[in-house]
Amino acid sequence: MPLDLLFRIASTIALAGWIILALAPLQRPLAVLVARTLAAVLCGGYLAVLIHALSNGPPIPGASFNSLDGVMALLKTREAFLAGWVHYLAFDLFIGAWEAETAPAARVPHWLLLVCLALTFLAGPIGLLTYLVLRAARQRSRGL
Repeated sequence: MPLDLLFRIASTIALAGWIILALAPLQRPLAVLVARTLAAVLCGGYLAVLIHALSNGPPIPGASFNSLDGVMALLKTREAFLAGWVHYLAFDLFIGAWEAETAPAARVPHWLLLVCLALTFLAGPIGLLTYLVLRAARQRSRGL
């Protein structure tokens, strides 16, 4: 399957998961389950792309996790870069599902959750940090 098509499929799957999470108040347990299932599908896609990338021959000389240049070398092929992209999609969606699942118990209102979800979708760690700070503040105000 062409890599551009795999990219579009993975991105569409992730977007569907984010839309479902945005609608979470309508049926939160189902929304979280569907988002997690889509994240699992992305994980399977990541595995398939990674296996394909590794089966195309030896790694690029200098490729490693030990330096910035080494990581850049790891991502020089289209297959490896696609695997990295799907990795981001899967993990960010999983974190978004966790945020949606735990928000009611943490007393994070849905409109604030939407801000966190948008930030997690666009800039993963910033959205997670925002959610963690909000969650801690809401729990602290409750005396927990």
